[in-house]
Amino acid sequence: MLKDLFTKKSQKSHHEKGYAVINVQKEKPSDEPQEAPKAQAEQHKPQVQLDENHMSCPSCSAVFEKQALSDNLGVCPECSHHTRLGARRRIEITVDAGSFREYDMNIRTVNALEFASYDDKLRDAKEKSGLDEAVVTGECKVAGQSCVICVMDSLFMMGSMGSVVGEKISRAVEKAVEKRLPVVIFSTSGGARMQEGMLSLMQMAKTSAALGKLDDAGLLYISVLTDPTTGGVTASFAMLGDIIVAEPKALIGFAGPRVIEQTIRQKLPEGFQRAEFLQDKGFVDTIVPRGDMKAFLGKLLAIHSTGGELDDK
Repeated sequence: MLKDLFTKKSQKSHHEKGYAVINVQKEKPSDEPQEAPKAQAEQHKPQVQLDENHMSCPSCSAVFEKQALSDNLGVCPECSHHTRLGARRRIEITVDAGSFREYDMNIRTVNALEFASYDDKLRDAKEKSGLDEAVVTGECKVAGQSCVICVMDSLFMMGSMGSVVGEKISRAVEKAVEKRLPVVIFSTSGGARMQEGMLSLMQMAKTSAALGKLDDAGLLYISVLTDPTTGGVTASFAMLGDIIVAEPKALIGFAGPRVIEQTIRQKLPEGFQRAEFLQDKGFVDTIVPRGDMKAFLGKLLAIHSTGGELDDK
């Protein structure tokens, strides 16, 4: 008996083991030089050496002053590419001046699983973003309409959702239920935070359950998807909005397009996982440029606060 445990098993084919097998036809070698795929050629754009006062657009490579970009709300003046914004800047251009009151400022992330180098990554993320975590929550007014707002920040570990992110969003939603206020969440994230393992994945259920209570209370939830919104955030609270809004050309999905292509071994359609593609397929209700976002949200909040149509006069 014991001898059998240590006996090397015979090699079986994949079919005998019951595995699914994908047969891939190998291309025959050709003596003629082959042209590189266009997608690869487009990935490498010329790098421009810039000083501290100038930057180039990652989309069209146009060069302009950083102040000009800031004055234009982080939108490229040449091609209208929407660059990524930090949470504080997003709040500044969205809420009414002096109306924001932050929630849960003293919650801190701990390395509960003692994941290697996680403490160092947290320290670096704090220095880079100026935040203690990847989301800022609070109460404010948008175009005169009171609401609870949550804004994620991609500068903090790519906006990944750990325990504190899930806790802050859940608490903010619960306060909205208590005060009978609508909720607006600006999402930007690479998904669940791997350094927190299952604790991170649990936040998907927790935030969704909190939003379920908001729905039961008959309160409005507006989800605003910005570039990028992916992974566990897309699979939970980001796609649960009563109204789902997106910024132009925002990347929205679960797995990245490269992973999907490698898995299904097919070329994805043009614009796949971009806001416009998702709107065409019914996953996004509307696309709103950043400069119009505050007025648009204010109008939505006003319509739902009156329980009917809003008179523009």
